[in-house]
Amino acid sequence: MSVSEFFHMGGYALYVWGSFGVTAIAMIAEPILLRKSRIITEKRIKRIARLDVQ
Repeated sequence: MSVSEFFHMGGYALYVWGSFGVTAIAMIAEPILLRKSRIITEKRIKRIARLDVQ
């Protein structure tokens, strides 16, 4: 088996490598989106806490 045959994946290369690419993007994007959501939620909680104190 040559490197070219490996990357061609028996004719299914687009599906296989596309699936890997989508999964990689999702695994990178998820922590970023969660961090952003956490920051927004923390700001809302702090704002609510300030309103309760006054």
